[in-house]
Amino acid sequence: MTKQKHFFLIRGLIREAHHWAEFPSLLREASPGCKITMIDIPGAGEYFNSPSPISIRRMVEEMRQVYLKKVSSNEEKILVAISLGGMISGQWLKLHESDFDKVVMINTSYGGISPLFDRVKPSALLYLLKVPVLKGRDKEARILRLVTNHNQVFDETLNLWERIQQERPVSLVNTIKQLSAAALFRIGNFQPKIPILILAAVQDRMVSVECSRAIARAWNASISEHPTGGHDLTADDPKWVVKELVKFSAE
Repeated sequence: MTKQKHFFLIRGLIREAHHWAEFPSLLREASPGCKITMIDIPGAGEYFNSPSPISIRRMVEEMRQVYLKKVSSNEEKILVAISLGGMISGQWLKLHESDFDKVVMINTSYGGISPLFDRVKPSALLYLLKVPVLKGRDKEARILRLVTNHNQVFDETLNLWERIQQERPVSLVNTIKQLSAAALFRIGNFQPKIPILILAAVQDRMVSVECSRAIARAWNASISEHPTGGHDLTADDPKWVVKELVKFSAE
């Protein structure tokens, strides 16, 4: 009997479940009967009033409590994670690899595999320095201009991101904690035993595509590259991500 597919989705730095936008709906259409659970990083989304952990390891242990309440033994469990979520997924596999059957990582990076200025491009770092002094729509617009490349998605995505920021703003303290956790994260000597798919944006202006390529080489993982999308591939081209994910999950 075929197991029901259960996708677990994790977003990136100071992002939350609602930032997936139409992606979960598209995934449900492409994979009928699947289950989808979106797990927020502590300090953001559902937990925006809670303190964010200061390490990726502690993020995993807190988020795993949500996973354990949602998972069933008769499911095929597939983790899908982007950016900081990809770092969390790597640590999760290192600690509890048997929790998942397959993992998809989108535009992520690991210290110890990639150098600092591939993990955050210097041009992106300079661009982001102004973000802490901005508020509301101006702040979200500046972030969005960096992480997306497809102009046709800009206005609709910005409206969504502004609403999220108004309803569940991530504090400056939690932002700094998440940034620090990401910067200090090292995956160490680890080789996953389950199937891994890396999705990478060649034109990512925040994180070098070489980070994804380096992970794919280190882990002997499959990699698929998008030619025009930016760091937030699920905003720029969610249909492409869904197509790659469904193909991988069917293998």
